[in-house]
Amino acid sequence: MTQYIFFSGKGGVGKTTMACATAIHHALQGRKTLIVTTDPASNLADVFEQEIGHKITPIDIEPPHPNPLPQGARGSNNPPPLTGGGEGEGELKGFLHAMEIDPDEATKEYKERIIGPFREVMPEDVIASLEENLSGPCTTEMASFDRFIDFMEGDEYDVIVFDTAPTGHTIRLLELPVDWSKHIEESAKGSGQTCLGPVQSIRESKDKYDRATALLKNPERTDFIFVMRPEDLSLYETIRASKELETIGIKSGEIIINGVLPEEVCDIEFFSKKYEAQQKTISRTEAEIRKPKRYMFLRDGEVKGIEALKDVAGELFQNGARVGKQKMFKKGVSGQGAGSRKQKTEDRKQKTEKYTHPLAKGGKGGFLKIDIDTLLLPSNGTKAIFFTGKGGVGKTTISCITAMHTAEKGFKTLIVTTDPAAHIGEVFDMKIYDEPSEIAENLFAVMIDQERAFVEYKDRILEDAREKYSEDMIAAMEEELNSPCIEEMAAFDKFIRFIESSAYDVIVFDTAPTGHTLRLLDLPFDYAKQAEMMISTAEAAETKRETENRFGKIIKILRSKEQSVFCLVLYPESTPILESYRAMLDLKDAGIETQLVVANMVLPEEVCVNDFFRNRRRMQMKYLGEIRNKFNLPVFQLPMMQEEIKGIERLKAAGVIFNPE
Repeated sequence: MTQYIFFSGKGGVGKTTMACATAIHHALQGRKTLIVTTDPASNLADVFEQEIGHKITPIDIEPPHPNPLPQGARGSNNPPPLTGGGEGEGELKGFLHAMEIDPDEATKEYKERIIGPFREVMPEDVIASLEENLSGPCTTEMASFDRFIDFMEGDEYDVIVFDTAPTGHTIRLLELPVDWSKHIEESAKGSGQTCLGPVQSIRESKDKYDRATALLKNPERTDFIFVMRPEDLSLYETIRASKELETIGIKSGEIIINGVLPEEVCDIEFFSKKYEAQQKTISRTEAEIRKPKRYMFLRDGEVKGIEALKDVAGELFQNGARVGKQKMFKKGVSGQGAGSRKQKTEDRKQKTEKYTHPLAKGGKGGFLKIDIDTLLLPSNGTKAIFFTGKGGVGKTTISCITAMHTAEKGFKTLIVTTDPAAHIGEVFDMKIYDEPSEIAENLFAVMIDQERAFVEYKDRILEDAREKYSEDMIAAMEEELNSPCIEEMAAFDKFIRFIESSAYDVIVFDTAPTGHTLRLLDLPFDYAKQAEMMISTAEAAETKRETENRFGKIIKILRSKEQSVFCLVLYPESTPILESYRAMLDLKDAGIETQLVVANMVLPEEVCVNDFFRNRRRMQMKYLGEIRNKFNLPVFQLPMMQEEIKGIERLKAAGVIFNPE
């Protein structure tokens, strides 16, 4: 029977690396393995360093040497769990495959699967009606999910590894089998229609989704692995997501704590303080999460390519599971391509040297090469500022610093999050509600609650409809509004209401990671089509025109460089750069110009006193040059801070980087 392994966690914690290393491990054991990503901002191809795309693609991997297959390998009914096993065997060509689910391609395939059987037996107007009914955002969400579920139906593979999207979106994905199964069942009792078309045409899906739900809840067949950094925000996210999984009957398994600083390279106070902070978080993790854990050291370079991934797999399965915490921390440092190579350090005389960052002295960082206020501050009307980028690169922290800065400048500012895994409350160190509340002078914050937005959206539409339409029409609309994907549309509706509002001078949007952000920005077009379908059915042409005009204004605002600013946030590393560049091109295709790149967590030269951190800084400097050349945009560098930026006072202090000397 196929074993399913899901990787999840806060964006940027190393899920893809751990997932790829796990897939390689099982392939080297002689198990036929598939790794699939459901993240629209996928970087599987970047990590494997080969083209993958929306097709099952063989990954070229050679075995180290032939050995007999262990129990649980290809042909066994009991593939071993994550804890590992023996060595691989023979020719492994075809033992490892990968696929990146493309939402657009999945949508085309799904629509043809629904409509195809009717093309030769139904008139053209019926086919046209079916195609129109499958043009809404529901279909895109459902199609990606349906393709994902397909992999849980067969038995071709011994192991399937799912490299999922960052946590909030992963939770949404995992809730879908239950939501859609209920929706199909309830629709069958009513009009027989769903937002995906007639119930009869997708009735088979209900059985498929019920089987998927059963598999997801079966710990003997399915493992959920959370990856986290030894940081408070990452721990908070892991605990929260684990509890959310339990509410839908799914228990998570192991925890991988990735990016642990090796003690022997933390030579000066700047890094020794960070090491101590990590150790405190690790102790909290041990106390608060009673699950098996593995520890992976921070490396002095990137992990890309098969050989580097093999090295990670060796550390993950041979050392991470078998060595206790204290012994692990005494082990050698993991460098790129050498999982246990001892890292030599220089300048030991600086071991007790105290380092004070320019920000800590109240000085000016001097990292900014442009007048940032010309971009961020409004000149005529409300200014909307969007931060996007790969998960985990610091968008939320930078959004909060920016909002604090514009508020300090005297502009009434609102910070909004559309990310279901939001943690702006943790950065501000206070509770953030689903209605705007003042958290500092001139500064307001709101976290869009998708469930509440859904209820408000549905009630508003139905209340308006009851004054105009028959009971039968109201019943049909209510059924339409009960589909799971309407939650996304409802959250977007609230999102654009803030853009339309003139109550604030500046609105900062801490958006979800890149692929989901672009999906959100695509919604005005999809959403308008969905509204057009519903309203035209109700024969309300005037309302239809009002809706089209409203979305036309929103699109115009998003495309205006005077009214909106789009900023890409990234680390100076290969994968975030590639993903951000793709995002910039996708935004340009939608008529939106990116205006700023923020390179976060840049290592200050003066703290890199040994080979380990010199290697990391050398890598960063190479990529900073690539960023400048590739994007041809102003690049704003934010240095790595000694302490986590948390709370109003630290956010205010960090804001001095906007005022270079």
